[in-house]
Amino acid sequence: MLSLPVAPTALRHDPSNRLGLDYANEAPRFPKLGYGIIDVHTHINGLEASAIWRPIAQSFGITRTFSMSRLEDIPALRAQHGAALEFIAVPDWTTKDRHFAHGPGYLARIEQYHELGTRIVKFWNAPRFIDFGIESGDPSLLALDGALRVEQMKLAERLGMICMTHVADPNTWFAAKYTDTARYGRKHDHYIPLRRALDRFTMPWIAAHMGGFPEDLTFLDGLLEAHPNLHLDTSATKWMVRELPRHPRSEVIGFLQKWRGRIMFGTDTVTTDEHLHAGAKSSEMAVKATSHESAFDLYASRYWALRMMWEGTGEVTSPIADPDLHMIDPVQFTVHDGPLLRGLDLPADLLRVLYHDAAAKLLQVDS
Repeated sequence: MLSLPVAPTALRHDPSNRLGLDYANEAPRFPKLGYGIIDVHTHINGLEASAIWRPIAQSFGITRTFSMSRLEDIPALRAQHGAALEFIAVPDWTTKDRHFAHGPGYLARIEQYHELGTRIVKFWNAPRFIDFGIESGDPSLLALDGALRVEQMKLAERLGMICMTHVADPNTWFAAKYTDTARYGRKHDHYIPLRRALDRFTMPWIAAHMGGFPEDLTFLDGLLEAHPNLHLDTSATKWMVRELPRHPRSEVIGFLQKWRGRIMFGTDTVTTDEHLHAGAKSSEMAVKATSHESAFDLYASRYWALRMMWEGTGEVTSPIADPDLHMIDPVQFTVHDGPLLRGLDLPADLLRVLYHDAAAKLLQVDS
């Protein structure tokens, strides 16, 4: 039985290692499963950073990873990691001409990804797409039911690809960031275009981050019931660790049992060579590490926290800082605090489906 550790009396302000864990020594504590874990949702970029990431993933039992990597970097990443790393098509987010990059440019890239063996195409539709579109002069630029997206879905359908999408965001964000409902709508509004897409395009879909609604398993149950082509992944570690254990263990297990084969393991691990040095950073994700050591802890913490949640017993404060707690309740929480991580101790047969069998069947891979 995998027991969660006892938290130290003095927690650190390290956002990826508040407990002061030696993640390299923690990895062998996890049981040998007899099969490899398939991670269906990551963002692996940077040859130096990915060289740090790969042994960490292996040490935590990950044998196959699907990544939203830059098209231009696939040959080098494939040479470095071989069949252990597969790819998900994404647009070129660096191109200044956003209408081209997310319109005809993305159509061309989808075909190029497909030629390189990619089987999944990603549509990012967090509510921030509205801001992105407004900044580009077109609020509906990335709308899931917009003309550009529909053409891209048609192409994916013709190519026999699977669609992945990020819809909605945490309840905490709707409570604190998306309070302008005239601009962003309400959380449930973001599922209307998803339902239309699921009905119109009957290829398999993966809704990332537990469909964007780990807070409400009843809602997800209805979504899965209504759309047989829908699958979910469990990525976005901080979000999952905060929200899933708030449900009674029996409710989570019942949900996973009912939808076994349609829920897949994912972490949302992000690697970039910017993690390996201090100085100016290009994005919010890039500031999460500033050295090889902190990058190691950043990557390892995601695997540690998720495996502890799914397999462990007991509870401990999460080793990963969760600023959403402070955003919602700045009196009780600081930006350095984290939620309680509660072990769900999944039955072995259900764990195997979540970690391996569901993804192996849908994506036609083995570990």
